[in-house]
Amino acid sequence: MPNSRTRPIRGAEAAGRDELVARSLQSAEHCLGTQDFGTAYAHYLLVLSLAPELKEEVKETFQYTLFRWAEELDALSRIQDLFGCYEQALELFPDDEVICNSMGEHLFRMGFRDEAAGYFHKAVKLNPDFNDAKENFYRVANWLVERWHFIMLNDTKRNTIYNAAIQKAVCSGSQSVLDIGAGTGILSMFAKKAGARSVYACELSKTMYELACDVVAANKMEAGIKLLHMKSLDIEIPKHIPERVSLVVTETVDAGLFGEGIVESLIHAWEHLLLQPKAKGKNDNCGKYGKVIPASAVVFGMAVECAEIRRHHRVGVKNIAGIHLPTNVKFQSPAYPSVDTEETVEPYTTEKMSRVPGGYKALTECFEIMTVDFNSLQELKSLTAKTPDKIVIPVSNEGMLDAIVVWFVLQLDDEHSLSTSPSEETCWEQAVYPVLDLADCWIKPGDHVMMEVSCQDCYLRIQNIKVLGLEQEMDVAQSFTRNKDLASLGNEAELCSALANLQTSKPDAIEQICVLESTEIALLNNIPYHEGFKMAMKKVLSSLTPEKASQAMDTPCQNNEMSSGPAPNNSVLSSSEPFYVLDVSEGFSILPIIAGTLGKVKPYSSVEKDSHRIILDLISEANHFPKETLEFWLRHVEDESAVLQRPKSDKLWSIIILDVIEPSGLI
Repeated sequence: MPNSRTRPIRGAEAAGRDELVARSLQSAEHCLGTQDFGTAYAHYLLVLSLAPELKEEVKETFQYTLFRWAEELDALSRIQDLFGCYEQALELFPDDEVICNSMGEHLFRMGFRDEAAGYFHKAVKLNPDFNDAKENFYRVANWLVERWHFIMLNDTKRNTIYNAAIQKAVCSGSQSVLDIGAGTGILSMFAKKAGARSVYACELSKTMYELACDVVAANKMEAGIKLLHMKSLDIEIPKHIPERVSLVVTETVDAGLFGEGIVESLIHAWEHLLLQPKAKGKNDNCGKYGKVIPASAVVFGMAVECAEIRRHHRVGVKNIAGIHLPTNVKFQSPAYPSVDTEETVEPYTTEKMSRVPGGYKALTECFEIMTVDFNSLQELKSLTAKTPDKIVIPVSNEGMLDAIVVWFVLQLDDEHSLSTSPSEETCWEQAVYPVLDLADCWIKPGDHVMMEVSCQDCYLRIQNIKVLGLEQEMDVAQSFTRNKDLASLGNEAELCSALANLQTSKPDAIEQICVLESTEIALLNNIPYHEGFKMAMKKVLSSLTPEKASQAMDTPCQNNEMSSGPAPNNSVLSSSEPFYVLDVSEGFSILPIIAGTLGKVKPYSSVEKDSHRIILDLISEANHFPKETLEFWLRHVEDESAVLQRPKSDKLWSIIILDVIEPSGLI
């Protein structure tokens, strides 16, 4: 018979497979006993590939083996192998919430928070009662769902006006809608509720995409809104959406209007995703033309005096707890509008000016900076190619010029608008451009503030800020009258240009620039903070030499006089061996240098950036520290586990400095 020999072969194969599975299981158990988790994991993979019916039986042991092997791979920095193991495990157990959660934990620890959120979210969906996964998901959501989302969703005025503008557009014929930067999906739901035939929404953040899916489903609109986890720049027709749309809605605007990429995304949308715009004079009641909400924006500005802004962006002290800051060092905040750096950084910070501590004072009237039409492809393209505009604004009030504050009016359509001015209670803060090149610049009525405005890299930049007094304006005018008839300038813009190019004073030569976070600059300006640490260190060091503590009040540094360096060997704090002081505070800190003034102290700093080390060396030199008095601890560390070990194992740290309080006040 044809099948007479087939059955015995199949039986032999099955017997051989069963024997191999049994031996592999036995080997896996032996490897677990010897803690050879990598080999045990390989055996379990073989078992499950040969005998998938054993999945439930070995599932718990397989999980344990996977997790222990993953820990070893993590410790060995074999990250690719680690994730490869998890991918294999999830192929075998795609609906295992424990494996999903563990994968998310590894991703989170390695900084892949968006991806981690996806696995935590999946684990919670698989088992809503899995508390570990729920806690992990909420934890990563605190990182990824930024606080402004809550403020924005609670902005009733913003939501109402956007809803009205979208409803008006849909009722006028815009039946296909694309929501760019959907967030929670609220604008998409406004469009669907208004009766749009087709609604598409794209969101780049994995966390926000998952959240939008849940929100849309909770509102029973998942069938009518197609959510895409991608950038709008990557959307293709018909691959991702079947048609060009008649309406794009977006709220990808930050405090500086352009910082979230609205210009780039709308240029792409007009070229690839939107129907052509309506020609002038044509009626658009049938949705045959494309348009954008918001339709346009007007950007405004105002020069202000504000001590709180000054404190965070300009170092206003020269002597800190006896430490002199040299003139050849310039501290600069990240908001400094430099065009010399290759990296594109946000050239402004943000503040809710109506709530800024200490308030602010307007030094000029509100002035218009620029307008932009989001429904004009030509204007959007020209915006990024346009040379900087020069603006000259008269001063109306006397005061210290600390910043240019910027806001905008968002015109959603010809009827609905939103303002982000300091006088409005909205979810938006104002963009703040600190004035750093004109330190302690006092201006008065009769002066003019001049600046250059551009948007060449899709950020609104305000730079080259100068101040011109009335007398200097007259000198310039007389100079032009003598050498060239003033009327020949042709227009006021050329005069403004000439005035703007006049330097009121030449800045001192800057040898070294140190970029610090605004919180680090504010800390440098905090004299009581540094005096407090100095007194605490002095008290500790005195307690280590109690027989000389009574002489401590006679040392020069006790009277806040600038020390000429570490005290000589006959100081109250001197001993045969120096006192070793380590500062492990976060970020830039001059506390080790302060420690170095307290006697025979060998201070160590744990700053990570080379630029910060250079500046600390310059400050040490300016305060006459002997060369290499200040050491940088990370230069002596070969691996992270050695960070808190002394170079000489027989010596201990006398003091370890740790500022454990975050700027927000949290520990």
